Amino acid sequence: MAEKRSILIVGGGTAGWLTAAYLARFLALGRNPHLDIAVLESPEIGTIGVGEGAFPTIRATLQFLGIDEARFVRATTATFKQGIRFNDWLHAPHDGGRHSYLHPFEAPLYADGAGLVPYWLLQDEATRPPFAEAVTIQNRVAEGRRGPKRLGEEAFGGPLSYAYHFDAHRLGEVLAERAVELGVRHIADTFDAVALTADGQIDHVATRAHGRLTADLFVDCTGLRAGLIGGALGEPLHSVREHLFVDRAVACKVPYARPDAPLESVTIATAHEAGWTWDIGLAGARGIGTVYSSMHLSDDRASDILQAYVGRDVPIEPRILSFEPGYRARSWIGNCVAVGLAAGFLEPLESTGLVLIEAAVAMIAELFPHNGPIDGPSARYNRLMSGRFETIVNFLKLHYCLSQRPESFWRDHADPTSIPPALAELLAQWRYRPPNRFDFTLDLESFAFFNYQYILYGMRFRTELARGRDEYPLGEEAERLFARIRAFGEHAVADLPLHRALIDEFVRAART
Repeated sequence: MAEKRSILIVGGGTAGWLTAAYLARFLALGRNPHLDIAVLESPEIGTIGVGEGAFPTIRATLQFLGIDEARFVRATTATFKQGIRFNDWLHAPHDGGRHSYLHPFEAPLYADGAGLVPYWLLQDEATRPPFAEAVTIQNRVAEGRRGPKRLGEEAFGGPLSYAYHFDAHRLGEVLAERAVELGVRHIADTFDAVALTADGQIDHVATRAHGRLTADLFVDCTGLRAGLIGGALGEPLHSVREHLFVDRAVACKVPYARPDAPLESVTIATAHEAGWTWDIGLAGARGIGTVYSSMHLSDDRASDILQAYVGRDVPIEPRILSFEPGYRARSWIGNCVAVGLAAGFLEPLESTGLVLIEAAVAMIAELFPHNGPIDGPSARYNRLMSGRFETIVNFLKLHYCLSQRPESFWRDHADPTSIPPALAELLAQWRYRPPNRFDFTLDLESFAFFNYQYILYGMRFRTELARGRDEYPLGEEAERLFARIRAFGEHAVADLPLHRALIDEFVRAART
C-alpha cells in the first residue's frame, strides 16, 4: 500500500497554480485518498509578469489540464502567438532601412525525408528570400496578421503551430480555479518563517493565521524571493551574467487607439543600444517592456527608450523589475523543490520562464516518489534541470553573439570569451553544416534544432556548402518545393481569418 503523501506548494501565481493543477491531474488526486495537495498563497503578494507569452508546449499542458481553449482565451485576454519577429538585432536602422527576421513556431517543410535548408543555403545570397519565408508558410501568415487556425477547428490544434500571449495574473486565476476543481486545497495566508529539522530538511512553515503547516514535499514557488530553497536552505544562485547581461526590465501596458485595432500574431522584439524591447498584443492592450543591462544602461535611459517606443504623447506608468540571470544548481534539496523564478530566471527572451515551469512540473510528476525517501529523485532531477538551464543559456546567447551592432552591450556579447564553450563548438561546426537533431540531447533541450536554424540564418550566419554542392543533387525538386511553399503561403493568407476577427470569435464562443 502506498504511503500517505502531502505536498505543500508555497506561493501561487503561474508557477504555483500550474504545479498544483498538473500534479493533481497527473497523480489523480481526486481518486487517491493517500495524497493531499495544498497551495499556500499570500493575498499580499502580486504576480510578477516579465513578458506575457508562451511557447507551443503550453497547448499540450492546458489540454492535459482539461481547460477549454475558448474559455482560456476569453478569461486571460489571450491572443495567438506564432513566433517572434526580431527587429534591428543584426544592425541598427540606417539609411531608412532596417533588418528584421521571424522565428516562427512551424518547422521548416520536409518532403520525402529531404530537408530544404541546404538548398536555401546554396542559393544566391543577394536574391534568395529570408530563411523563414523560404521554408515555411507561417512567415506570410504572420506578416498578414492572420490567425493560425479557424474557430471550428480542433481545440489546441490547427494547420499551424502556435502559442499564446496572455495576462499573467489572469492565467494564474484560471489555473487556480482548475486546480481547486481537481481537489487542491487553497490556503490564503502568508508564511513568516521556515523551520528546519536537525538534518537540514524543512520541518514546517509558520503562517500568520494557520500556524504551522507541514508536508512531505514542499514546493517553493515564492518567486525571486526563493524563501525556501534560497532563504531557508541556502542554495545559492549560479549566475550566468558572464554570458547573458540583461538584468533589468521596465514595463507598461498601453491601450489600443481603437477596439478593433489590428492584432499582431507574433511577439515583436526590437533591439536597442543595450538590450531589446518586447511588444505583446493582448486582446485589450499591448504589453510593452524594455529589457536592458544595468552595466550598460541607466534606469532613466531605459525608461526614456520605453517612452520613445510607445510614443512621446502616450502617458505610461512604467515599473522596473530587477533580476539576476542565473539558476540554482540544486533546485531539489531534501524535501523541497523549487519551481519557477525560485529555481532560476535567465531573461524574458523566448518565453523560457514558462517553458522551464512546464518542464519542471512534468518531471516532478513523473519522478514523484509514492514510497520511500522523498528526495530519492533529487539527484537526477537536478542534473536534468541544470542541463536544461545550460542549453537555454546557449540558445539565448545565440541571439546576441551574432549581432553586428557597434554599441558596447552588443560588442561585449560578440566577444568570444563571453560565448559558452558548448555553443562555440557548435558554431564552429555550423560553419560547414546546418544544425541537426544530433547536436542536442532531447531530455536537456527545450528547443528543437530548427529553432536554432531560424536564429542562425535570420541573423545571416554563413554556412559554407558550396564546395560540397555535388552532395545535394535535388536542386530542381527543391525549387519546386520552394515554389509550393510560396503558393501555399499565399493561399493560407487568403484563407485564414484576420487575427483580431479570430479572437473576437473565440470570445463570443466562450460566452455561449
